[in-house]
Amino acid sequence: MVDSVPMRQIRATYDDSTVVVYQAYSPHIADPALAAGTFVPPFKRERMTWIKPSFLWMMYRCGWDRKPGQERVLAITMTRTGFESALARACLSHYVPELYSDRREWAHRLRTSPVRIQWDPERDLHHRPRSYRSLQVGLSGEAVDAYVDTWITGIRDVTDQARRIHDLVTAGQLSAAAAALPVERPYPLAGETARPIGAIG
Repeated sequence: MVDSVPMRQIRATYDDSTVVVYQAYSPHIADPALAAGTFVPPFKRERMTWIKPSFLWMMYRCGWDRKPGQERVLAITMTRTGFESALARACLSHYVPELYSDRREWAHRLRTSPVRIQWDPERDLHHRPRSYRSLQVGLSGEAVDAYVDTWITGIRDVTDQARRIHDLVTAGQLSAAAAALPVERPYPLAGETARPIGAIG
């Protein structure tokens, strides 16, 4: 099954109009965001904010909500229009020769884009790296403003879900843990958007 997954494929929970991404914060930031339905102070718009469509990669990043400052796991529902708009303006964080005509083209895109893309190894239930990659999207500047003001349609606290799955993993009940994960499917992306970020469209 692992070998059948393309190296760089976006997988997410989505419907016809929205897609779910994940972030983890301290209660200091999470509670006001949940109350407002979007991010509000003390969330800082001037900092790059990273969103992740993969639940398991978020669990790896926040250590199943055990890492300081990442105790609350949030599922953010955002418009697909916004998500795809961000990807269309994105640039890979690192130069990849096969995706750009030369280093100068990549450097220009990096300077002018408010969105960064990283492809990091996907993780399994034990946080071991998989053979394929998971998408991370960094939003800065005007992209953060659009995310907070326009693209977000709702925020849910999924910390309890994360803890239940982690408890199942700890107990060795891996089938039950896998069944409790959010269902993530390959995300369809137009070729002109997918190619510059190395994604499978």
